[in-house]
Amino acid sequence: MEAIPQTSPAVRGRPRLSVTLAGVLIVILIAGAWVWRNQSSATDAKSKPAEVIPVITAVVKQSDVPVRLTANGTVSAQQTVAVRPQLSAAIRSVNIKEGQFVRKGERLFTLDARTEDANLSKTEGQLAKSRADLRNAERNLERQRELFRQNFISQAALDVAENQVDAMRGQLAVDQATVQANLIARGFSEITAPIAGRTGAISVYQGSLVQPNDALVSITQVDPINVSFTLPEREFVPLEDALAKGDVMVNVELDAASGQMRTGRLIFIDNMIDTASGTIRLKAEFPNADSHLWPGMFVTVSLAPRTLTGALTVPVQAVQTGPERKFLYVVDSDNKVNLLPVNVRLVQDEVAIVEGDGIAPEVRVIMEGAQNLRPGSVVREAKPGKEAKPGGSKAGVGE
Repeated sequence: MEAIPQTSPAVRGRPRLSVTLAGVLIVILIAGAWVWRNQSSATDAKSKPAEVIPVITAVVKQSDVPVRLTANGTVSAQQTVAVRPQLSAAIRSVNIKEGQFVRKGERLFTLDARTEDANLSKTEGQLAKSRADLRNAERNLERQRELFRQNFISQAALDVAENQVDAMRGQLAVDQATVQANLIARGFSEITAPIAGRTGAISVYQGSLVQPNDALVSITQVDPINVSFTLPEREFVPLEDALAKGDVMVNVELDAASGQMRTGRLIFIDNMIDTASGTIRLKAEFPNADSHLWPGMFVTVSLAPRTLTGALTVPVQAVQTGPERKFLYVVDSDNKVNLLPVNVRLVQDEVAIVEGDGIAPEVRVIMEGAQNLRPGSVVREAKPGKEAKPGGSKAGVGE
C-alpha cells in the first residue's frame, strides 16, 4: 500500500495570512482616501470667501410714544325719561309725532281738564268769600276796640272779636293753598317735555283714557351722548393720574370704511374693579348734534392717557423670538451681525418699543432677511421686496 503525503501546519496557514494582509491594505487605502478628501475640503473651505447675505435694515429711533388703549364700546343715552300723566283724564290732543326731536318744556299732550277747571273755579270763589269775611271781621274788631277803650264792652267781648279775625285769617290761608293746589292740578293737563331729546313710540291717541301709571312716550337725550367701555385694571392708576391733571380725550371710530372719528372726553371711572373679568368700567361724553352716534351702537374706542418719554422703537418684524427671550440682529460697522437680547415693553402701529443693554438710537437692526443669519454673518443692504425675505421667526410680542 502506497503512503499519503502529510501537509505541514506552516503550509496550511499561508493562505490565511495572505487574506489578512490584503484586508489590512484595503482598510489603509480607504482611510488614506478619506483623510485626503477631508483635507482637500477643509482647504477649499478656508480658501472660499464668506457668503454675504442680503438683508433689509432699519435704525433704532427714539421719540415720545403715546400709549394708545383700544376697547369696544357701547353708545348709551345720558338720560331717558318715561313721560307719565299725573292725573286720570282723557287725552284731548297729541301734539308730537313719533321720533320727533323736542325741546325741554315743549308741549307733548293735552288732557281733558274740565273737572280741574271746575274745581279751580270753586276754590277761587271760596277764596274770594274768605277775603270778604276777613275784611268784615277786621272792621268789626276795630269798632270793638273803640268801644272797649270807652268802657262800653268787656274784655271778653273784645277777645271774641279778635278770635274771629284770627279764624278768618286761617281760613283765608287754607283757601289760598287750595287754589294753588288746583292750579297745579290744572297744569298737569298740559304735559310738557322734561328734557330735550328724541321721542320714542307713542302708545296713546286722542281720546284715550290714561292713568298716572301709564307711560305715554319716552324721551331719550342724544346730544351730548355717552359711550361706555371697559379697560384692564392695570390701566386704572394711569387713568386716574391723567384725569386728575385735566381732560382725558377719547376717540370713537364711527365707520371703519370711511375712518370717521369723533372726539370726546372721559367723564366717569367706576368705583370698583369687576373681579370676574379684571376690568374697570369707564364712560366718555361726546357731542352729537348730527346724531351720528345712536344709543345701542357698538363703536371702537381709543385713548392715550400716558406717554412713554424717550422710548426706543424698532419695526415689529425686527424683533426675533429665541428659545429663552426676544432679541434683535444688530449690524456693526463691518456689516457683521451680532445678537442683542431685548425686552419688549409695548407693540402698537407695527412698532415695538424695546429696552436692553446695548440698544441705542441709530443702531442698525435687521428688519427682513433674518432667516439665514447667525452671529458673525456678513450682510449687505438689499432693495426691499427683491432680494431679502422676511425673517422666518417673526416675533409674537406684547407688553
